[in-house]
Amino acid sequence: MFRILRLATSAGMAACGWLMIQPAPATGHAPIVSAAAVGSATSVPWGWVDFCRRYAGECGPGALPAQDITLDAKALADITRIDIWVNAHVEPVTDMDHWGVVDRWDLPSDGKGDCEDYALFKRKMLVQMGYPRQALLMTVVHDGADEGHAILTVKTDHGDFVLDNLNDTVRPWTETGYAFVKRQSQEDPNVWVKILPATMASAAGNPAM
Repeated sequence: MFRILRLATSAGMAACGWLMIQPAPATGHAPIVSAAAVGSATSVPWGWVDFCRRYAGECGPGALPAQDITLDAKALADITRIDIWVNAHVEPVTDMDHWGVVDRWDLPSDGKGDCEDYALFKRKMLVQMGYPRQALLMTVVHDGADEGHAILTVKTDHGDFVLDNLNDTVRPWTETGYAFVKRQSQEDPNVWVKILPATMASAAGNPAM
């Protein structure tokens, strides 16, 4: 098991704990789950701003209509495969050990990274496979120890699922145990919105098929 690593918070984003990756279940048909309710625009993580300065092509081309992924068996298999592959092929390392700074978002081109780097890489690979950028949202959460963590939210017609470097299972957002803080807007990746408590999403009911 990887030992748990902690860093100080920086600009709304803390470093990531490392846990043993759990095996993924066989892929099949995804359940229908809730979609997270979002609120007003909020602060953009400095890590994303800095990332966009170095990778402008990953942050454009500006506003687009919101779009969800149709979560059929092929899409679920693709998403699960990318999640497992990235988790297995990126070596977990803190930003301080990697770059000598507290917080840096980057693509793990050297095969190393922390939580946001895993999420950015999964996002990039799924976009390259043809899945819409508007459905692949960088997301900031707090874990059970109230430490900051980054994951990728996948917006689908079956609800919101997450890809996480701490777990190989593609899980409904409500089954992570995390407190969701904020994520990218579906329309514009450079606008971030607050995520409302899960009870507010449940009150709205499940999305239609």
